[in-house]
Amino acid sequence: MAQLWGGRFTKETDQLVYNFNASISFDQKFYKQDIKGSIAHATMLGETGIITKEESAKIIEGLNGILADVEAGNLEISSKYEDIHSFVEATLIDRIGDTGKKLHTGRSRNDQVALDMKLYTRDEVVAIKELIKELLLTLHKLMKENLDTYMPGFTHLQKAQPVTFAHHVGAYMEMFKRDYDRLSDIYDRMNYCPLGAGALAGTTYPLDRELTAKLLDFYGPTLNSMDSVSDRDYLIELLSAMSTICMHLSRFSEEIIIWNSNEYQFIELDDSYSTGSSIMPQKKNPDIAELVRGKTGRVYGALISLLTTMKGIPLAYNKDMQEDKELTFDAMDTVKGCIALFNGMISTMKLNKDKMKASAMNGFTNATDAADYLVKNGVPFRDAHGIIGKLVLYCIDNNKAIDELTLEELKEISPVFKDDIYDAISLETCVEKRNTIGAPGPEAMKQVIEINEKFLSNI
Repeated sequence: MAQLWGGRFTKETDQLVYNFNASISFDQKFYKQDIKGSIAHATMLGETGIITKEESAKIIEGLNGILADVEAGNLEISSKYEDIHSFVEATLIDRIGDTGKKLHTGRSRNDQVALDMKLYTRDEVVAIKELIKELLLTLHKLMKENLDTYMPGFTHLQKAQPVTFAHHVGAYMEMFKRDYDRLSDIYDRMNYCPLGAGALAGTTYPLDRELTAKLLDFYGPTLNSMDSVSDRDYLIELLSAMSTICMHLSRFSEEIIIWNSNEYQFIELDDSYSTGSSIMPQKKNPDIAELVRGKTGRVYGALISLLTTMKGIPLAYNKDMQEDKELTFDAMDTVKGCIALFNGMISTMKLNKDKMKASAMNGFTNATDAADYLVKNGVPFRDAHGIIGKLVLYCIDNNKAIDELTLEELKEISPVFKDDIYDAISLETCVEKRNTIGAPGPEAMKQVIEINEKFLSNI
């Protein structure tokens, strides 16, 4: 059992206790960040004269060697060490001797692990943002290609009013734009360096925390040493943002699943993003959409877990905080996989445009426009609403759509109807006359697409 803190103890730690306490099985994930942080710390120690520049250079050379050997597969991160910090420092001492023991001057494992987790999380935020950007580009392409792809819009899963596929996809475009901005906000809020906070109360060594922060591309040092080692807000924020991303992916996945069904047939998923049945040869299942929907609960679980862990912890560092890693790492990997696979799925699916249009023409999606027609011809809206309600009942009883009724049938319900009613309630009119910003009309959609292009060009 390789430990860095044995001087105070007269007995070996029980093996079961050691295993329970150890974190190397999961914190080895940020070996790069640990070495990068140690190089910055050693550089600062040399620049401030806390150790000599020769010692600093020797330590940095040793750390770079460890990194190169781990990357090349020539050095295995061993579970005999308690954590990744112990592994790196012990390996350094083995390689360069007593000079390696000076690396930890002015540093605690508390601020060291806080730094490593921030560096790792910062990299993950950048990676997730890039995946969101790729998804946004796919959605943007789908919008531009489907300005005249008509489909029903729904409320309560009931057909409501006709829209276009571009407009429907545009709703998710807005969601994922917000997700991207949330990730940017999290990056900016978390990007302050905790190294130099020590265990909780700083150090008497004349550390240059501004230099350390600069070397590691932080905006500056954190301003309270107790908060520095006990802050996990940025992880909770990220887990919350990732939960929201998954919620958006799950909502879209639910619609993909519905649209892919035999009853709707709005889309056909590519074979590479579908599976079959072991017993029913006709089946083509939307497994990726279902898995994305299912894995959303897994990410939610990580958020609730960390919130629960943190809720009763007094200042400053407590071992409970070690529980921030495994579930967060899993959530990060899960979200990245979900975004990438979902993007592949929607970029390869085929739209059955005729089915979508036919569905929009049935289900009385033009009922609101028929009411608006009456209002424009002098009928009070509340009266018009009642007239169209009666009209819909008549259509249901006679198994007809509104635009299939003869003018005589329409006049029997209201004498206000004239020949121009058919143009007023046509599918194209219902969509194309809605041109206030945010509506599905082509002029409004072109404005939004232009705004989205500016957004995409700036990220």
